[in-house]
Amino acid sequence: MESSGIPRIVGGRHGAAHPETWDDTGVFWRPGVTVTAGPRGAQPQSAQPQSAQPQSAQPQNAGRRRSEPLWRAIAVFRFASLGYAVLLVGVIDRAEYSRQDWAWAVIAAMTAWTVATTIAYARPELRTPLLLSADLAVTAGLLLSTTLLQYPHAMRSGVMPVTATWVAGPVLAWAVRHGRRAGAAAALIMSGCDFVLRDESITVVLNGVVLLLLAGVIVGDLARLAAEVEAERQHAVQVEAASRERERLARVLHDSVLQVLALVQRRGAEAGGAAAELGRLAGQQEAALRALVGGGLAASASGDVDLRALVLPAQSERVTVSVPAQAVLLEKAAADELTSAIRAALDNVRRHCGERARAWVLVEDEPGMVTVTIRDDGPGIPDSRLAEAARAGRLGVSHSIRGRLRDLGGSATIRSVSGEGTEVELRLPRGAGVPVAQPPGAG
Repeated sequence: MESSGIPRIVGGRHGAAHPETWDDTGVFWRPGVTVTAGPRGAQPQSAQPQSAQPQSAQPQNAGRRRSEPLWRAIAVFRFASLGYAVLLVGVIDRAEYSRQDWAWAVIAAMTAWTVATTIAYARPELRTPLLLSADLAVTAGLLLSTTLLQYPHAMRSGVMPVTATWVAGPVLAWAVRHGRRAGAAAALIMSGCDFVLRDESITVVLNGVVLLLLAGVIVGDLARLAAEVEAERQHAVQVEAASRERERLARVLHDSVLQVLALVQRRGAEAGGAAAELGRLAGQQEAALRALVGGGLAASASGDVDLRALVLPAQSERVTVSVPAQAVLLEKAAADELTSAIRAALDNVRRHCGERARAWVLVEDEPGMVTVTIRDDGPGIPDSRLAEAARAGRLGVSHSIRGRLRDLGGSATIRSVSGEGTEVELRLPRGAGVPVAQPPGAG
């Protein structure tokens, strides 16, 4: 491991060491953070907080937390609807029942099922399709029992079934758990059972269909919106926490690694000779690290990253980086691969043109396309050199540059004139829905 490399910041834990110390392997660490010297030319990586859960599970858990009030509201609704059903059977529609005793038995079953589902739905792990289907089946069965309990003329005249509004419980549960489509499907099933009971009273049945569909769709949308709001809130919290951690790391690095690099640069310049070259490299790495901890990795609410924050650390005494004034947002995976291709092109400049060669990186944000141009003032690439290198197994250009862009659906074009340097143009199609950077004052 070369000591002249740019420090990389990675998450880690070393329980046996002491805070803010250098161990005998050249690793600076403090609790939760490790700073190691990476290979020369490697770029810093931002620290990522370790999570006890996979990131893919975090939005799901956030959605569950946000939907908890909806489940409690469903429980309140079912008990309130149960009370309304008791009022109908015992007082308002008492004369419409031919078998009052069996009607009270159905009310008792409704009470037991309401208690059981309230307890079960209070536990997220039990909100399975099996329980939801059982809820739908039991409710449908109790609804259809009305045909054995009421007089025929009662059903034809539009008297409420024994279950009354209690039948909306499983519709709401499906909507909250699986969204508006599932809620609408459950509403249609319950409406079909209602139609079987009162096929001669189409107007009453249609009213029930409309109300159940509205309940399923609206509550399903509310559940989805609640989950999205919670996910956005969690993302904002994570971004804020990462920003605070970056500021803390910047202070730590300023007091340790950056001071050491500045000292090496100054002493190397004073010593001259080979030490002067070492000091120059240390100065370049210090500037790159300062740019990293000072700029930060900008991320949008959708998780896209600002390409500028990944490319700017490459700027040095011999490398000039020009970027748009506004953020250049790309999906993180695409931005990482594009940055790796840029680094590979700059590594080729240093390797084949010498440490004194200059390079220029230009980032352009066009509608539907992000273009990065890397140009150097080296001797250029002789004709057929790239093909010979590929046949010899030296795959830097074909794999590190062209291969990466090809995998992303983009392209890499290399133009070179002997004695006039080389130009590498990387073109990456922009993902749909990502805003394009506008120049200042553009409308």
